[in-house]
Amino acid sequence: MLGIIILSAHPVRADDAASVDTSGRVIITEENDYFGSHDDKDYTQGARLSYLSGPVTPNGWWDGPFSFLSDNLPIFDGSDRKRKYEWTVVGQSLFTPTDLSRTNPSPHDRPYAGWLYTGGSLLQESKHDSHYTLENAELLAGVVGPAAFGNVTQNDFHQFIGDSQSLGWTDQIRNEPGFVASYERKWRFEQPLVGNLAVDAIPELGASAGNIFTYGEAGGMVRFGQNLAADYGADRIRPSLSGTGWFDPDKLNGNLGWYLFFGTQGRAVAHNIFLDGNSFESSPSVDKRLFVEDFLAGASVFWSSSVRVDFTITERTKEFYGQEGAPNRFGGINFVVEM
Repeated sequence: MLGIIILSAHPVRADDAASVDTSGRVIITEENDYFGSHDDKDYTQGARLSYLSGPVTPNGWWDGPFSFLSDNLPIFDGSDRKRKYEWTVVGQSLFTPTDLSRTNPSPHDRPYAGWLYTGGSLLQESKHDSHYTLENAELLAGVVGPAAFGNVTQNDFHQFIGDSQSLGWTDQIRNEPGFVASYERKWRFEQPLVGNLAVDAIPELGASAGNIFTYGEAGGMVRFGQNLAADYGADRIRPSLSGTGWFDPDKLNGNLGWYLFFGTQGRAVAHNIFLDGNSFESSPSVDKRLFVEDFLAGASVFWSSSVRVDFTITERTKEFYGQEGAPNRFGGINFVVEM
């Protein structure tokens, strides 16, 4: 959808094709509570396929959206900078209640819901005297409800692995088109240690708005390893301590990069369709909590810009009143290859 908007806004000429580097990275992300707790509840499954572009040529056609936002908003400024796009080709997230054996789910537990979406991000890294910043402006659009195929995804996979079926998908969030627009800024401060080893801290602030999610967030991450300057942490699926696919091979000192990380993000949540229910019609819903926090830890390893693997464990505090059992814990795996 974002691509159609951009392409329809300006005819593509031959010289425009050179305004974005043709090299890029394909990112496959899988998040599942099987990796963290085996609970099969709350946020139970997320998958996304995305593509990170090469650097955008300054003053080219693909640089236009950055310049437009910079001219009209206090973002994407600075002269010593690099810009890239990250396209979400397709993503899907699934949410389920605790008891999957009930054909009539409890009205006091979170409803079944699926979210199928696409979209894109504008990413800019800027150099400052003592640190770097990374800005991310993202627009996601798609659909919730039966049209998101949550029932098909979960129950077909459960059948494939011989697991029990989730019986309450007939009583889920209704069909509704949805969008969420987000903006975040990260600050990266690095302290070299010995050789190529270093430690860095990456605080962040941001906000998201839309009929899918509306919240403000603040968080931070600490990392230890080598070749930290190449990125800002592992890519993750919203809502979470936000990650992007940003990667800059020009900052590599040797081919091998790795790091351990831990972090946290707090969110003040004004709206969450997966808890509040549909915007314009009656649907299952629960009484959400205003404040939610994520705690995460993990590891990343990569070889130059060619291949990369990330693993993350996230624990999310309770999101609604009456939520049963332990907090939602899930794991995430990224696999990245250069194209």
